[in-house]
Amino acid sequence: MWTTIVLAGVGCYVLKLAGLSLPDRLLGHPLVERVADLIPVALLAALVATQVFAGDGALVLDARALGLGFALVALLLRMPFLVVVVGAAVVAALARLV
Repeated sequence: MWTTIVLAGVGCYVLKLAGLSLPDRLLGHPLVERVADLIPVALLAALVATQVFAGDGALVLDARALGLGFALVALLLRMPFLVVVVGAAVVAALARLV
């Protein structure tokens, strides 16, 4: 087990070092900058989708989807982040209660 943890740590360090070793002309390319800006958004969207719509190896629509729907509408209406998070939790809780 410890071997796996140490190897994972070394692998992360080497990956980080490889990124720092790239020349500036490569990192400064507009396409690389655009892709680097969009990768966190894509990863977060994938995490949200799997947490909301996946359950026991199947696609599910339940209270989590209603909470996500509320969050989407609240964000489009430019509500404060705290209202979005608490409102989505309340909508999901009420949907589970019903």
